[in-house]
Amino acid sequence: MIAQIRGKLILKTVSMVIIDNHGIGYEVMIPLSTYYELPDVGSEVSLFVYTFFKQDSILLVGFCTENEKQLFKLMISVSGIGPRLAVNVLSGINSSELIHAIANNDLKRLLKVPGLGRKMAQRVILELRDKVSEWTSKEQITFINNKKDAIDQSVMEEDAISALINLGYKSQAAKDAIDRVISEGGENKSLDVILKKALKVLAM
Repeated sequence: MIAQIRGKLILKTVSMVIIDNHGIGYEVMIPLSTYYELPDVGSEVSLFVYTFFKQDSILLVGFCTENEKQLFKLMISVSGIGPRLAVNVLSGINSSELIHAIANNDLKRLLKVPGLGRKMAQRVILELRDKVSEWTSKEQITFINNKKDAIDQSVMEEDAISALINLGYKSQAAKDAIDRVISEGGENKSLDVILKKALKVLAM
């Protein structure tokens, strides 16, 4: 089982990277929190990896921190949550907020995460509340810091809208959120900053 991968970053998107390790390119699914921390394409990168075996393929899911990998494993332990939905959840809410929402039975906050319906959100709280309490007493949650440079404005806006749509938000809602962020001084900011602010708008 692959637990960690290190190599040259060949391609990165908001949901996937390709890492070259000794001439073999590994496609790895990632949450937004990991995307925020990635270096530039061409740089060396190291990710903690969860290997998910399906009948006819293998899915690799990567994280910048071991803490987030463990939180991902908690999420997929919930009945009905697979790796893609777990990644989607971790992309729609940061680790500290997710743990706080589960520990404090904050159903309203969880319902704002794309892909989590009421029944699934209730199940997450029911099945993980005690586990999260035990886990947070031992693990330190890593907060996400933005350190990326600004990119072309029009391309950035299109990428941000596309990323939100991929997370499950409706096209118009995604566009409205990005427009609001830009109008409030989000111009000339990096993609990850815009996405963070847009996710906060959508969570209101």
